[in-house]
Amino acid sequence: MEEHERAARLRVDALQAELREAEAVWERFVTARETVAEVLAEPCGGRGASPVVVVGEGPARVVGAVPGSVVPVWRGGLAAAALAPDYQRLVDALTGENGSRAGAMDCRQLAVAVGLEPVPAKVEGVRSKVKRLAARGWLAEERPGMFSAVVGRCGGS
Repeated sequence: MEEHERAARLRVDALQAELREAEAVWERFVTARETVAEVLAEPCGGRGASPVVVVGEGPARVVGAVPGSVVPVWRGGLAAAALAPDYQRLVDALTGENGSRAGAMDCRQLAVAVGLEPVPAKVEGVRSKVKRLAARGWLAEERPGMFSAVVGRCGGS
């Protein structure tokens, strides 16, 4: 009986050590997830980060975003050039070629306006992008599924 008790105690000790190790790993994942969420929630994806600036002769200029970059939260003075090319095309389709508002469009119309086939996969990709632009203040969702440019926000692309 004592031997069974001793074996059980050793097993409990081993399992407790394994549990402590698993909890430490889990805590690192929780911390990492929270850090990523904080960074993505901040404008421009980082603390005090500003758009990429190239210093040359004369005033500094903002370099456009690259494909796959994070959509920044809109703020005064930020031009559509700060957006990745796919997002810029969507904003341009809604602002019109001369900067005048083109009016509200649904995702199917936007897909066609940027040169995509209006098939479900492409329309859903557009929907995802314009929802993100609307959530970050670049566009307005006038009613569910209808998007438009916000006056004075998307010019200067």
